[in-house]
Amino acid sequence: MNSILNMKTIALCAVLLLPLTVFAQEPRKNNSAGELNWSVQASWPVPAKPLDLAQSLDNKKVFILAADAKVYIFSPDGVQLGALPVDPNVTAIDIAARGETLYLINSKTNTYSAIDVSFSQKIDIIGAPVRGKTDAPVTLVLFSDFECPWCSKLEPVLAELQAKNQDTLRVIFKHLPLPMHPFAEPAALAAIAAQKQGKFWEMHDALFQTTNWTPNTIEEAAVRAGLNMEKFRADLASPEVQAQLAKDRNDAMIADVNSTPSLFINSRPVKDRSLTSLQKMVTEAQGTTGGAKEKETVSAPKRSAAAEAAGGTKEKEAGSAPKRSRAVEQPQGAVDGAKPGTDRPAAQTDGPK
Repeated sequence: MNSILNMKTIALCAVLLLPLTVFAQEPRKNNSAGELNWSVQASWPVPAKPLDLAQSLDNKKVFILAADAKVYIFSPDGVQLGALPVDPNVTAIDIAARGETLYLINSKTNTYSAIDVSFSQKIDIIGAPVRGKTDAPVTLVLFSDFECPWCSKLEPVLAELQAKNQDTLRVIFKHLPLPMHPFAEPAALAAIAAQKQGKFWEMHDALFQTTNWTPNTIEEAAVRAGLNMEKFRADLASPEVQAQLAKDRNDAMIADVNSTPSLFINSRPVKDRSLTSLQKMVTEAQGTTGGAKEKETVSAPKRSAAAEAAGGTKEKEAGSAPKRSRAVEQPQGAVDGAKPGTDRPAAQTDGPK
């Protein structure tokens, strides 16, 4: 334990010395002293006297506890991402591997605290299919993979959630086929091609009903979805369909999404995918928006209500989308109760993570 504390003390001292010794040096200038060689990779000022620090293992975030009772969060190039207020008696910090949890030690109360940390993301939903009511104030963006078993188990949960919030919730679907699933990318392209016939949700449902994937699965799903097969095959090979998938992958990368299913409710990342937790976030988001429709910048287009298993789907053609471009299955509970519904494609937005 003492050795760990000593290592953190040495690291902190190095940070404290940086502004005095190397801040004025040119970035990446090579230095040497005898057998020792070094170069400054990054250096930036901290808003208050630093007391402790931690850096995520993916090198995307730096957390610095400062004397003004705040934990400052920076990107690796020194851009301040946020500042989290803490008790003045917090004297040490640490973080989980990717910075998703912040750990605090309070030396006065002798307490340990773990704090969930996340950043809201504005996600571009241009061209994405939408299910739900057009003027719904709450937007749920879902990054999913048709061959991912956890995505499949989540579907009835989302259907039940939408059925309970028909006037307040719309769901936007974004494709993120994972490389370990051989049929996931062809299925995503097929769903995008079906969207060009206004039948994304029919194809979506047919694909998620698949339990045994074979080379014939996708065409069989297209037939069940009622597609014009000649047009479907032509669209499947079109550059526009490939571009839409590339855009969704790129939007996932921008939002720091690397697993499926990944969800955002009014831009906030979802950690707990249980129906109870999702409903709580929807209710909170509705309160935040005051019942007014969320700005078309972070979330996604709109659609009609989540409906009944008997009720089919209807979809308007979504706008075309620009090109761009990345992932792991995420287990977590799913429950029962599916219900399709009417749908329409997406609107416009702008976006971050």
